[in-house]
Amino acid sequence: MTTPASIDLRSDTVTRPDEQMLAAMAAAEVGDDVLDHDPTMRALEERVAQLLGTASALWVPSGTMGNVIALMLHLKRGDRFLAPRGAHVLNHELGSAAWLAGGMPDPLEWDAGPGAPTAEAVRTQANLTMAYDALHTTLLCLENTHNGAGGAVLPPHEHARLAAAAKELGLKVHLDGARLWNASVALGVPPAALTVGVDSVQVCLSKGLGAPVGSVLAGEAEFIKAGRRIRKMLGGGVRQGGVLAAAGLIALDRVDALADDHDNARVLADGLTERGWQVTAPQTNMLLAAVPDVQLTLQRLRSVGVLAVPMNGQVRFVTHRDVSKSDVEEALRRIGEAGI
Repeated sequence: MTTPASIDLRSDTVTRPDEQMLAAMAAAEVGDDVLDHDPTMRALEERVAQLLGTASALWVPSGTMGNVIALMLHLKRGDRFLAPRGAHVLNHELGSAAWLAGGMPDPLEWDAGPGAPTAEAVRTQANLTMAYDALHTTLLCLENTHNGAGGAVLPPHEHARLAAAAKELGLKVHLDGARLWNASVALGVPPAALTVGVDSVQVCLSKGLGAPVGSVLAGEAEFIKAGRRIRKMLGGGVRQGGVLAAAGLIALDRVDALADDHDNARVLADGLTERGWQVTAPQTNMLLAAVPDVQLTLQRLRSVGVLAVPMNGQVRFVTHRDVSKSDVEEALRRIGEAGI
């Protein structure tokens, strides 16, 4: 019996560059980015800065590097920073916030909905004592969309309340916007509407947009100038980076197409619900399903060629540009026939 081709719903990071993107990469104008600032890299950085409403931007190989550069600049050793429980900077970056940036993380509960704390929680938990033996809270990290909450969106008014509370307390604000493009499309607002009041923001080009690698860190000019030095320290200074930046420029042309992924996530959620699954309604391109045995469910899904991953004690499915609506319908057919 022939095993059916897998339908990969593990992550939107599995997307691959298509022919148009590969052609742009092959034809990219390049230079030494460390010595002279690669021209295509510069064009990408300027475009992202404009989209995010910041003065400057810096390409980095990964979102994790972008986040840790920001935290290394915002924090001093022994500083405390706040972030929503389950945030990527807390759970999925190998402790680099503490290991490399020297900051002590403190999670905020989701008292304003999935992935979102309230402004009052920020004020309460900041605990701005200046006792010499106490941690000094200096930074608030936000995440939009929130990966651990199943791609939950933080709308502009909620983001603004959190940023304003941080500023009242004298805290810096960093936004992990790895999937900010998804939030922008889901809400129908420009990306810059979701960065108001931040001191830095990181956005990803390889999640759902098809670029093979790359994120961008954005902020004020002096911040990015300092960030470029930290990037070099971490080994992220590349030479003819325009080959990768060209992919990023094509990726930015495809942001609106993320709406198709959101539609497909709803198709998947509806189909799973019809089959008796307990599914959280997706806000973007992710959905979480509560099951009695996560590992057994993942194994049974693999047996019919449907790939997913565990997330916070649930099964996570992610739709993306390399999975069509017909692929989602085929995944549902396989799941139904197998009685999963």
